[in-house]
Amino acid sequence: MGRDNKQGQTNNASSLPQTPKQEKISARAAQEEFSRELSQLEQLVLERKRNKKNK
Repeated sequence: MGRDNKQGQTNNASSLPQTPKQEKISARAAQEEFSRELSQLEQLVLERKRNKKNK
């Protein structure tokens, strides 16, 4: 756009989305949650491999 076609500044440009305090978790809790999810995924993969071999 050229200089003659200026648009006003929006309110969203100066603010960033933020996480509410009640939804924040500690880094330790985040690591534990990530570890649990990886463990569940690993178990699912192993189970599917076993099922595939049995067929």
